[in-house]
Amino acid sequence: MRWLLIIPFLIAPVWCAESNSLLVLAPHVEIHGIDVSHHQKQIEWDTVTAHENIGFAFVKATEGSNYCDSMFCYNWGALQRLGIKRGAYHFFKGYGCGYEQACHFLSSVDMVNGDLPPVLDVETLDGTTPEDLATELHVWLKTVEIQLGVKPIIYSNQNFFERFLADKGFEEYPLWIARYSAEKPSLEEGHFWSFWQYSNEGCVEGISKLVDLNVFPGTTEMLEELSYKQYMRP
Repeated sequence: MRWLLIIPFLIAPVWCAESNSLLVLAPHVEIHGIDVSHHQKQIEWDTVTAHENIGFAFVKATEGSNYCDSMFCYNWGALQRLGIKRGAYHFFKGYGCGYEQACHFLSSVDMVNGDLPPVLDVETLDGTTPEDLATELHVWLKTVEIQLGVKPIIYSNQNFFERFLADKGFEEYPLWIARYSAEKPSLEEGHFWSFWQYSNEGCVEGISKLVDLNVFPGTTEMLEELSYKQYMRP
């Protein structure tokens, strides 16, 4: 597994979806995964699974209120065929309507039992105020949660999250935090991450471009607890 960076977890906090609590794990309990979009071109997923130990993969599905990633359907189908735990993410446009963007995502992604929760990727203000952005993010999150019966994951880099989102009422949502460092993310009190994107320069057999590397600090069973279950839908 030449692409993995070994990250030591002495105490690894992770979100427990059912109890809204934190679990403290034994050292070095972790699952590694990647996230991709059309920027990685057409991925040879059979080659990836033959040479790399991929525990999960997030793929870009949509952006704004009308854009669909050109490789989403291909990636989404290949991951299901190969039995790789998969998740879909939406890149949020801060100047757009949260409800319209949520409807666009929901109409573009067919989820099945065992998929990872939907991800809301937020990285820029796009000329809006932090308050207006947070309002529309909450609309997106609630719309998707009501439709699917699972809490979405919020993705952001540590700096953006702490500056613009940490005090905006997102404590109940699992977090996926980007921090390209040997130091794991350290968030303000009351916030705990469930996924860490620790590099954007991974080399993976079967993918021609550099790829983001991620880690989930928990067991397979804990990752399953976080996942979408259709029977939970209202």
